[in-house]
Amino acid sequence: MPNQTRLPDNEESSSKMSFFEHLEELRRHILYSVGALAVGAGVGLYYANRIYQWLAVPMLEALRKEKMAVQLVFTDPAGPVKLYITVGLYAGAVIALPFILWQLWQFVAPGLYKHERRVVVPFVFFSTVLFLAGAIFAFLVLLPYTLRFLVVIGQPFQPMISINAYYDLAIIILFGTGLIFELPIVIFFLSLIGVVTPGFLWRNFRYAVLVIALAAAAVTPTTDIFTMCLFMVPMMLLYLVSIGVSYFVVRRKRRAAPPRRAAEPAK
Repeated sequence: MPNQTRLPDNEESSSKMSFFEHLEELRRHILYSVGALAVGAGVGLYYANRIYQWLAVPMLEALRKEKMAVQLVFTDPAGPVKLYITVGLYAGAVIALPFILWQLWQFVAPGLYKHERRVVVPFVFFSTVLFLAGAIFAFLVLLPYTLRFLVVIGQPFQPMISINAYYDLAIIILFGTGLIFELPIVIFFLSLIGVVTPGFLWRNFRYAVLVIALAAAAVTPTTDIFTMCLFMVPMMLLYLVSIGVSYFVVRRKRRAAPPRRAAEPAK
């Protein structure tokens, strides 16, 4: 019986794609993602006024608690228009996020094993959930504490807060925290391709704490240690969760790997 060699399950029967075919595939997925972003932006622009009123709540509450004028102003005649466009675009990005993540997975999936491709639904689901969880945490915890601190510091002065300046700050905090909450997904991919292992992550935990502290200090819009800790605590918890994710991925990879054949004795 002729010796048959089993091909790895990530190899296709068709010939391998050339460099330019990969570029064409990347171009196609980018165009699909841009189209989804345009559709999401259209929906976001339609509801921009409602989103604006919802995002204004933390700022207005901070002013109300300090018995200041509960009002936001604009100093540029085109300020409201710029605000609605900005809010609509960012809302469109959130709406299109699941589809964009799915397109990203479709691009990288051909280089993965069949059992690794099956996690496409969990990948899209958990990536979206983690981003939304980070944005919600920022909206309910980080943003109110940050604004309250800034308003208290500015008590000797009469506030005249521009709508554009406030929303720039709010969007940075919301989107920045949402991206930080994607850390387990990043570790999932790095573990999948063998760049990191749970042992490596655990051994370098102290260095991770240092990097997290520096990152928190960089993204914290205030100078108080309490707000910085509010950023650090979820980042450290996410790092610990990422170690568990890496352990799960590495364990699955070892189970799926074919057993090694014993070395044949030399003739």
